[in-house]
Amino acid sequence: MQQAPNGICYASSGEVNLSSDELQRMVGAVPPPIAASLTRKAFYFVPLTVADGEETLIADRYDVFLSDRAICHRNLTLGDAQCVFISTRLMDDRFSVAFEFYINVAHSFADHAGFSQEFADVVWKQVQDKVKGETSLDANELRKIVTSTAPDAEKARQEYFETTFADAIAIYLLSLYLDVDYYELRERDYPLLAPSALAERLRKVNELFPAPRGYEFNIFYKRRPDQR
Repeated sequence: MQQAPNGICYASSGEVNLSSDELQRMVGAVPPPIAASLTRKAFYFVPLTVADGEETLIADRYDVFLSDRAICHRNLTLGDAQCVFISTRLMDDRFSVAFEFYINVAHSFADHAGFSQEFADVVWKQVQDKVKGETSLDANELRKIVTSTAPDAEKARQEYFETTFADAIAIYLLSLYLDVDYYELRERDYPLLAPSALAERLRKVNELFPAPRGYEFNIFYKRRPDQR
């Protein structure tokens, strides 16, 4: 077990597809204010994590048979602490492994700290302006509820803000670790948030949680061939 300068505890075991330097840089991208909410949590990067009922099985190398039963991550609570096992060989690329890690970090932070009202104001204005798309399936479904006349619309608004806040944090952290092509985030189950709207959300997250030393946050727009 190692502890990164930001305080996050992590370890790797078995034949993982990330070097120790890559893991160190991945973990180090988390700003200290976010990392501070993870004091009772440890992350284990392993080849494969298999959920067998209440039991958690860890494979020390890639296995075709076990890969069919493996899951992206497994949270295991031990007393007042939690271990998070992340399958590095199931996804088998830096983008997917890092995003899985950052999603877990971001949602843990949002569960602990809630959402920023400044961020929520940005998101709600986008909703009122009818900006298309969202950052995850959960956010997309919650947005449908909060913009409807359903009895639980007002109650769902807080969950919507927490979900979009966690999504934005995860994407922001990923962008600190890797150069991210926005369309790599696409999924088939919901329309992706308009690029300019996501950029606005990410800038707000960067304002709240500046990039740690040695990391940079930038947004670049590609020009179409017909543009000068």
